[in-house]
Amino acid sequence: MRHLVVADIHSNLAAFQTVIDDARQQEGFDSIWCLGDVVGYGPDPHDCIALLRRYKHICIAGNHDLAAAGKLDTRDFNDEAAYANHWTAHQLTPDDTAYLVSLPIRAEQGHFTLVHGSPRQPIWEYLIGQHEVMANLTCFNTPYCLVGHSHVALVFEQIGENRCMRHRLSSGETILLGQHQLIINPGSVGQPRDGDPRAGYAIYNEESNKFVCYRIEYDITATQVKMRKARLPQSLINRLEEGW
Repeated sequence: MRHLVVADIHSNLAAFQTVIDDARQQEGFDSIWCLGDVVGYGPDPHDCIALLRRYKHICIAGNHDLAAAGKLDTRDFNDEAAYANHWTAHQLTPDDTAYLVSLPIRAEQGHFTLVHGSPRQPIWEYLIGQHEVMANLTCFNTPYCLVGHSHVALVFEQIGENRCMRHRLSSGETILLGQHQLIINPGSVGQPRDGDPRAGYAIYNEESNKFVCYRIEYDITATQVKMRKARLPQSLINRLEEGW
């Protein structure tokens, strides 16, 4: 079995469709593991939900998913994110909203724990530095944990009782799953924040026990045109081409 691993699609249909098409040309996939934030920020929330639901998948709730569904207070968001979430909520069908409400905040799939933010705080915590990662290593029972939320493709590997190694993931890089505990972020499909505007994703191959990360160019301009038409904040439009 091969699983397409995605996170932080953020209503960017052009990016999501490109990722799916590219994944088919790589190893292919049997199911999708989505680490949350299907919606928010971008112009196509309904279409992104519909595209995800065409495939066998498991999806974890992200903070933007819950906010758009009315289950999280937008006062905890910055002004641009809150505005986009209110706009998003009005684009969703009742079935879309029910789907987002139904999403779990944590799941286990074989050797992996799936969360959006962190195993300790699944909705809000960002895993960027060693201190917070070390505090989270005791918060899941599987060998590996998959996270999103930071929009940065990273892997953290425990290499001692009080140490872990942090590594930025590049396109085509393969992680061989072994004895050490890992926390992996595949990067963002719809709004990367690592200086590389290309959509990020990964494929996990159960048979080879490999986790391969990819980046792929998509039509950023097409998404930006839709965002301008929807009158979404200009800062959200600009950041797509900047990768921040």
